[in-house]
Amino acid sequence: MGNHDEKVHTKTVKIDKLPTIRRLPAYLHILRSMEREGKEFVSSSHLAQVRNIEPILVRKDLELTGIAGTRKIGYSIPDLIRAIEFFLGWGDTLDTFLIGVGQLGTALLAYKELENHGHQIVAAFDRDPAKIGKKVHGVPVFDVTKAPELLGRMDVRLAILTVPDEAAQQVTDLLVQSGIRGIWNFTSIILDVPEGVITQKEELLSGLAVLSMKMAGGRDAGEHLGGL
Repeated sequence: MGNHDEKVHTKTVKIDKLPTIRRLPAYLHILRSMEREGKEFVSSSHLAQVRNIEPILVRKDLELTGIAGTRKIGYSIPDLIRAIEFFLGWGDTLDTFLIGVGQLGTALLAYKELENHGHQIVAAFDRDPAKIGKKVHGVPVFDVTKAPELLGRMDVRLAILTVPDEAAQQVTDLLVQSGIRGIWNFTSIILDVPEGVITQKEELLSGLAVLSMKMAGGRDAGEHLGGL
């Protein structure tokens, strides 16, 4: 790892390159599939074709990870996978809490792809007595009031928030007071958190809006928005 100034610079670059960051997991999925098939190299043109975007955009995305391809050969697939994982901070597994075991929370507990991307949900929390004390997709469910105690005993820095909107800020306050440093927010509420706590709000309806526009606009709209 570099010095403190380098870390700050890297974080700034990532924030400025959010469209690239959103595309990198898709490249990673393609690369892992190719690696399982025994492929050793991949070209930016192939990744662009699979993703239906321009090759120059793929090359610029991959340049941000610090890896360079070889002319007429392309990129080493194992090296490119490692470069993307390192850039995204997915090299080490990050233990995670999930708060709110409703329909969405249950679906995320079943989504094992999270573990392939460095996030392991080690405990879930809810207020429903019918769920507390049971396991959902192998993950134990605790009373949400137990979250501070477990945060104090475990090295957990990230929480996934899938509670009803009316409970979102109250639960967030509880998590922040207990030392959580990052919240993946699936509610529609914009959370009020102190400096030093990072939140990422997922706009599920925004994704639906893009899909609807592609379908309504036909081929031209689909091509224009295909790289999102």
